[in-house]
Amino acid sequence: MKLTQRIAHGAYVCLLLLSLLACGKKSDTDAKPDSPPTSAQDVFTVLATSDLKDVQALEPMVEKATGVKLRFSFGGTMESTEAVLTGQSKTDAAWFANARYLLSDPQGQTRVKLQEKIMLSPLVVGVSESHARTLGWDQPETARQITWKVIAKAAQDGKLKYALSNPATSNQGFMALMGVVASAAQKSEALTAADVDRSAISGFIKGYKLVGDNSSYLSEKFIEQQNTRVNAFINYESWLLSLNQSGKLKEKLTLIYPHEGIATADYPLMLLNDAKREAYQKVVAYLKGEAAQTWLAKTTLRRPINTQVAQAQAALFPQGMLVELPFSTNRELADGLIGAYLNEFRTPIASTFVLDVSGSMNGNGRRQQLVEALQYIAGDDASLTGRIARLTNREKVWMLPFSDQAFPPTFFQLPGGEKSGDKPGAGKGLALQADSQAKQEVLGQVRNFAEKLQMTGGTALYDAVLRALTNMNDERQKNPGYQYSVVAFTDGENNKGLSLAEFKAAYARLPEDVRAIPVFMVLFGEANEAALKDLVATTGGRVFDARKSSLYSVFKDIRAYQ
Repeated sequence: MKLTQRIAHGAYVCLLLLSLLACGKKSDTDAKPDSPPTSAQDVFTVLATSDLKDVQALEPMVEKATGVKLRFSFGGTMESTEAVLTGQSKTDAAWFANARYLLSDPQGQTRVKLQEKIMLSPLVVGVSESHARTLGWDQPETARQITWKVIAKAAQDGKLKYALSNPATSNQGFMALMGVVASAAQKSEALTAADVDRSAISGFIKGYKLVGDNSSYLSEKFIEQQNTRVNAFINYESWLLSLNQSGKLKEKLTLIYPHEGIATADYPLMLLNDAKREAYQKVVAYLKGEAAQTWLAKTTLRRPINTQVAQAQAALFPQGMLVELPFSTNRELADGLIGAYLNEFRTPIASTFVLDVSGSMNGNGRRQQLVEALQYIAGDDASLTGRIARLTNREKVWMLPFSDQAFPPTFFQLPGGEKSGDKPGAGKGLALQADSQAKQEVLGQVRNFAEKLQMTGGTALYDAVLRALTNMNDERQKNPGYQYSVVAFTDGENNKGLSLAEFKAAYARLPEDVRAIPVFMVLFGEANEAALKDLVATTGGRVFDARKSSLYSVFKDIRAYQ
C-alpha cells in the first residue's frame, strides 16, 4: 500500500472509529479518559466507555470470585478509542459497546490481543404509548412490520418527533441513519454512497427534535418534553427498558424493532496487555458465567451472551426474532453520510458564544487557550474530531465578549455548501465537498476576531448570558428554522452586574421559547463550579469542565449537543 493510501486509510478508520463506537450514555463530566489507577501486578485495569459506568459494581464481585482486582477507569468514546489505537492507553484491557471498526484496522488488531463479547443490546425506537396507538404501532403483530422507511415517513410528516444521540459522534445516531438509508435503497449488503436517497435522510431528520451526545442528558430532557416537543426516543433497548421501569416518564414507551434489522451493541472486553492474559481469562470466564450474566441482565437490562442465562432471563426482554442489520464499511458512504449530516441535513445551528474577556483571563495562558479554541473551530482539521468541532455550512454565530459588561455581539454566517444544481436533501448519492472560497473567508474572519481579543476588567457573567438569550430570542422570532443555543466561557466568579438570584428572576420573566434554548457553560480557571451548575439547572444545558484538558478539546463535546 502506498504511503498516501495508508494515510487516507488511517484517516478513514479514525473517522469511523470515532463516530461509530458506542457513544450513547456519556456522563456529565466526561471529556478525556480518566487516569487509570496506579497499576500493580495484582490489579487488572480496564478503560471503559462512559455508558458502562453502571457495571462498576462488578469490581468487588470479580475480586471475590476470581482473586483478580478489577479496576475501571472511564472516558468519552472518542478519546478512549484514540487512546487504544495510538497505544496511549496504559490499561490492561478496554471495554466498549462496539469494536468492529477498531478490530478491522491493522493497528487496532495489533493493539487488541484477545476479545470476548460479554452482553448485547439492540438499537430500537421507543414511542410514547399514546402516540404508538395513534400511529397504529401498538399491536405486536403490527409493530413487527414497522420498517425504517415507515419510521422515516412518520418523522417527515411530523408524526414522530424523536430524541437521538448525534449521528456524527455516536453509534446510535449513525446506525439510525444507516437504517433509513438501507431501507430507502432496499439493500444493506454492499451499500454504497451512490445508493443513498438524500430525500429519505432529509425526511427522517425533520423529526429530529432533541439533540445530544449523552443518554443521561437526553433522558432528562426527554422526560421534561415528552409528548410536548418529543414523543419518541431512539436508543439502546437496555436504556429504554430502564426508562420504562424508572417511573419518571409521563407514559411508558412502546419499543419498535425495525423490520429490516437492528444494530446491536455486543460489548467486547478486549485484552491490550498480553502480560495480563491469565487475569483477563479469569475475568472473562466470570463475566460470561451464570452469576455475572444474571446480574448484568437484571441490573443493566442488557441481554446475556450466555444462552442458558438468556433462556432463564427471557422474561426481562421483549420476545421476537431479532434480525441484525448488515453494516457496510464502504468508505465513501461513511464519509459522505457524516459530512452531509453535519453540513446539509441537520437543522442548522445558530449560537451565541459568550466570551469572558475579563482581566483574569490574562493569567496562566487562559487568553491563549480561548483564542486557540476559537481558531480551532474555524480551522481546517479534516479529522472527525476536527470536523465535529468545526463551524459548519449554514451556521450562524454571534461572538459576545464580556467583562464589566456585555459588549455588542459580532455576527458571522457560514454559507451553504450544496453541490451546484442540487437542492438540500434532493437527488441521490453522497460525496464530501471541499470548503467553498466564501466559507474559507468567513472562517478566516472568525480566526482574526479571536486573535484580537483583549482582556481587561471584571466579570459580568449573568448580564452577558441574559443578553445572549435575548439575542437568540430575537433571532428565533425572525428565523425559527435553526437549532439555537448559548455557549458561555468563564474563568472566574461573577463580580459585576446581576447576581445569580437576580439573573434567575429575570430569566423567569423571559418568554417560554427563550427558556427552551439550552445554555452550555464551559468551566476553567477559578470559575465557581457550583454557581455554573446552578445556572444550567435553571436554563437547561450542562457544564463542561475544561480544567483538566485543553479548552479546544471541550468543543468536541459541546458541538455534539448542538
